[in-house]
Amino acid sequence: MTKVKKEKNCAEEKNCVEEETAGTEKSYEELIANINPIATPLASRKLSKKLYKCIKKASKVKSIRRGVKEVQKFINKGEKGIVVFAGDTLPIDVYCHLPILCEDKNLPYAFVPSKVDLGSSAGSKRPTCVIMIKPHDDYKQAYDECVEDVSSLPKPI
Repeated sequence: MTKVKKEKNCAEEKNCVEEETAGTEKSYEELIANINPIATPLASRKLSKKLYKCIKKASKVKSIRRGVKEVQKFINKGEKGIVVFAGDTLPIDVYCHLPILCEDKNLPYAFVPSKVDLGSSAGSKRPTCVIMIKPHDDYKQAYDECVEDVSSLPKPI
């Protein structure tokens, strides 16, 4: 059996690609509609983009911690950094204890609306519900801006 190539109906390949990606990408408002009740403080659209960029830079240098088990282990060991949670993780029992740990250890944390976007910004095809960004000299300016913005978010009561 041989593979049969499918013909594209578009005149230009660029237009075809743009149409395909436009259908799969959700807007910030659509993502916010699916967040869970404990997702506070929720990062704004602008702050979410900053955090995604900082995660992307940190993953190139391999200075991120990904996943509930790994992040919890290094928080307990006393490692410093920004903790970023995905707001659409269900069931919430998976990671509902981590914001309290962050507050006890005085770590800045924030929720972003999508675990798929969080995973892809870390260079993974898999969705991720928690990421810790560790400080590094290569992206110090971006990291400091993120720490400042995340620390200024209102904490839950």
